[in-house]
This record gives sequence, structure tokens and C-alpha cells, in this order.
Amino acid sequence: MDIIQLAKIFKALSNDKRLYLFSEIATRQELNFEDNACVVSNLMGLLKLSPPTISHHLKELTNAGLIFTEKKGKFLIARTNKETLRALEEYVSSLLNG
Repeated sequence: MDIIQLAKIFKALSNDKRLYLFSEIATRQELNFEDNACVVSNLMGLLKLSPPTISHHLKELTNAGLIFTEKKGKFLIARTNKETLRALEEYVSSLLNG
């Protein structure tokens, strides 16, 4: 993972609402859809943000490579990008292990 990608990830997660949204997607995805995805409409009430604002935050998380979104019927679903999370874990681990 290069520095530019890391900067995008950290910038995306530096917003408290976005970090909360990402955390909710990560923890709820196994509870909400048959293919380990989170139904975005289920999160709207939790965040108390307008749909355009949530859409903006989802776009930022997607652009950082942290999540994938797709339409399934009338639902927008989101899931974490496991590959990006593993690469981020490796980066942090390399910092800790010198």
C-alpha cells in the first residue's frame, strides 16, 4: 500500500461521522444481507443525517477503497473492502514491529 492510498484512507476516516458510518457498515454487514453486506437505509436513522450527506460520506469511503456499494433491487448495500483492510493492518503492524 502506497503513501497516497494511506493518506486517502486516513483522510476518509478523519471525519467522525464517516468513521462511525464505516464502523457501522463493518459491524452490521454480517447481520443484514445474505452476502455479508449492510443495507444503507438501516443506518440513516442512526446517523441523523440527510440522504445526500450520507451519500457523500459513502462516496468518500468508496473513493478511499474502504467500502464497496451496489444496488440490490430497491436497496443500496455496502460492504467493507477486506483487501484494503488487510493491507492497512499490515501497514500498522509494520509500524508496531519496527
